Amino acid sequence: MSRGFVKEEDQEETPLVPPRPEIPNGLTNYVTKTGMDQLLAEKQALIDEKGAIKAATEQEKRITSNFINAKIRLLEERIATAKIVELSEQPKNEIRFGATVTLKLGKSSKSQSYQIVGVDEANIKKNRISFMSPIAMILIGKKVGEKAILKLAKEDKVFEVIEIKY
Repeated sequence: MSRGFVKEEDQEETPLVPPRPEIPNGLTNYVTKTGMDQLLAEKQALIDEKGAIKAATEQEKRITSNFINAKIRLLEERIATAKIVELSEQPKNEIRFGATVTLKLGKSSKSQSYQIVGVDEANIKKNRISFMSPIAMILIGKKVGEKAILKLAKEDKVFEVIEIKY
C-alpha cells in the first residue's frame, strides 16, 4: 500500500542512529583481537535487545526494532571491513598498531601509558587512543629513547618513548 493512504499518526520516522567513528576512505579498519571481540559482543547484545523488546503498542515495537536494526547494520559494516592485527607479529622494538607505549612529556618526571588501537576501541578514559589520532601518528615507527613532537598552535609538545609493550 502506498504511504499516501496511511494515517498521519501511523507514519513512522526513520530512526536517526548516531554514526560510528569515521574511518577516512582508503584507510584500513585495523582492530585488535580484543576490539573485534568487543564489536561481536556489541552485535550480539543488540540482537538480544531486539529479541527482548517490550513495547506498549505494535508501532512502538516497530520503531524500536527499526532503530536496533539500523545500529546492527552499521556495526555489521564495521565488522566486515575490520582487519585484525596480531600483536604477537608486531616488531617488539618499534611502535606500531596495538603497542602500549609509555611516554614522558617534556621535562616532566611523570609518565603516561597509552595503547594504540582501532577507532571503535579508542577510549581516552581507558588510555586507548585511535591509530588515526595525532599522537599515535607521530609515535608510529618510534623506538625507545626517541622523541616525537606534536606541533600545536601555541607550542610543541615533546614526547619521549620510555617503553613499548605488546
